[in-house]
Amino acid sequence: MQWFSTLDSTNRWLLDEARGGAPAGLVAVADHQSAGRGRRGRAWESTPGASLLVSVLLRPRIEPEALHLVTMRVALAFADALESAARLAVQLKWPNDLVVGERKLAGLLAEAEIVGGSVGAVVVGVGCNVAQTTFPPELAPTATSVALETGVAPEREALLDTVLERLDARLDAPPDSICTDYRTRLSTLDRDVRIELDEHVIEGRAFDIDEQGRLLVTQPGDGVVAVAVGDVVHLRAGSSVS
Repeated sequence: MQWFSTLDSTNRWLLDEARGGAPAGLVAVADHQSAGRGRRGRAWESTPGASLLVSVLLRPRIEPEALHLVTMRVALAFADALESAARLAVQLKWPNDLVVGERKLAGLLAEAEIVGGSVGAVVVGVGCNVAQTTFPPELAPTATSVALETGVAPEREALLDTVLERLDARLDAPPDSICTDYRTRLSTLDRDVRIELDEHVIEGRAFDIDEQGRLLVTQPGDGVVAVAVGDVVHLRAGSSVS
């Protein structure tokens, strides 16, 4: 494990290490990221020391289309750890958020090194809000932290130890059990959703995930579509779906 006081991006550092031949299981942690990233290139900002900012290098023997199963394993490990270490019930929002109610607690970013059509390495980064008691006005309605939910900010080192213990177990679990447990925690299911893709928008009812972790959505008049990636908005009860 490498723990940095400041680093541009734990994912970036681990991807460089992976290209240099670093083994699976290498972990990078930072108190602060100067260029932290979320999905689709978004910046991830965090007060130094307030979040658990960690990335893990994995080398799974999977096809590229099954990469979301890796993210699912890490998300479940984090949810397991937060439930155990902080007594905090956490749900998942497809494809890569941990939430309490409708508020975001943590976000995941998986990046893969594909060589010759095969997965050479996967780096999964997680930014989890731990000690924050306030957020900027633009985030306050949609963000939360362990401290805000429980009144206590756990030690990040202890939380990380629990995460890594739970991740070992999740990495050994068969895919079927991962999908089953993921469904149980997935707050996106049985919801009307809007999914924002690069070139168009899908609206419908999310009702399941398939064996690759894709979200299955029923569109009025258009049948079922399997969505591999996209930004999901949970529509409020009573909102219309076009």
